[in-house]
Amino acid sequence: MNKKILIIVITLTASLYANAQTDSTINISLDDAIIKGLEYNYQILIGKKDLEISKNNNTWGKAGVYPTVTAGVSQSNRFNNSENILTGEHSDVITSSVTPNLNAQMILFNGFAIRLNKKNLEAYEEISEISLKMTLENTVTDLINSYYSVLLEEEKLKVVENLMKLSKDRYEYFLLKKELGVAVTYDVLQLKNNFLTDSSNYLMQLMNKRTAVRELSKTLGDTELNEYIPTDTFVTVDSTYSLGELESLMLENNTELQAQYLNKGVVENSIKLAKSSMYPSLSLNVGADHTNSMIIYIDEYETYPYSYGAYANLSLSYTIFDGNNRKRDISNAKIETEKFNLQIEELEMVMQNNLFTIWQLFENRKQLLRVAEENFKAAKLNLNISKEKFDIGAINSFNYRDVQIAYINTAYSLLQAKYNLIITHTDLKKITGRLISK
Repeated sequence: MNKKILIIVITLTASLYANAQTDSTINISLDDAIIKGLEYNYQILIGKKDLEISKNNNTWGKAGVYPTVTAGVSQSNRFNNSENILTGEHSDVITSSVTPNLNAQMILFNGFAIRLNKKNLEAYEEISEISLKMTLENTVTDLINSYYSVLLEEEKLKVVENLMKLSKDRYEYFLLKKELGVAVTYDVLQLKNNFLTDSSNYLMQLMNKRTAVRELSKTLGDTELNEYIPTDTFVTVDSTYSLGELESLMLENNTELQAQYLNKGVVENSIKLAKSSMYPSLSLNVGADHTNSMIIYIDEYETYPYSYGAYANLSLSYTIFDGNNRKRDISNAKIETEKFNLQIEELEMVMQNNLFTIWQLFENRKQLLRVAEENFKAAKLNLNISKEKFDIGAINSFNYRDVQIAYINTAYSLLQAKYNLIITHTDLKKITGRLISK
């Protein structure tokens, strides 16, 4: 019966492991994962299209400096029945004409609004670039988190697998001793229970790993059922950063703040645009046309008159009174600028608090990692010593199991501490604008 149970457990474990290998297996480094993720991420592709639109709009023509030129042609037909007041006779006349025309309109002056519009278009292009960079940062952060999540679950799986193999060896060893009459049934049953528990834990951890792989595939934009195997290892950072230096980097390079600073310029320009309505407007309108006509006096004769024309007109206008709407617009623009400055100050304060929290968390997690490393060394040594004591009967199976559980908990804690430190370091680089290069 015991052998049957052992065979079933091993078969289930091998089956699930085999299923994990049915998909295409791809070894991937963190750099390759980032490159692949950035290439196929939909939000990045959308952000690039937005940037293209902003670049196309950032022209003097869009700002309104160039004239508007139109060409057209008109054709008219008319029938007249008129009476000669001297003779009293009626005459029928058909008139047909074709008039092609060319017209150009140009604003010569409108209170510097054209120049201000061009500055806004330049700012919008820069804002689109910052927005794309922000999307890149978020995507890279997600990729790093997903990649190391797979690595975390993979390392946990190795720990559980080693423990399961150790439990299997102990169980088989004491099963043999029982058959030789030197071990009691109670110890064998206890070891069998430990082995079954470890096998169950292994299967659950294998599922956790596959779930993490699926999340990585989704982040990479991969629609295929590929089994990604990380080739990198946990590389922790033990650097010490000055909070003042990090704050300077954040205020200079943080993408959220950069976007707000650019938006501030646009808001400030709104005051100047509102003031431009207080100036007169001067425009030029030039054009030319040519008319070819045909006049038919029915039952009499036909004529073909034509004419040429050209014109150049200046138009100067100034709004004397509009219900104080212009002054109201200027006042509202100033209030909007003051409100936006307050929003920037609030954002800077929030970002400074976030930076301090992340920096403090980074420093704490460095210390937690050192503690976890020491705990793991002690737990590993204790496991080796307890294994020897258990083999010679110095401790019972319960004591040995307690040591095994303590070992796996400290191993998990060490892996989690490494993962947490890497993720926090990524957040620290992101908030200071150093996560990706230009």
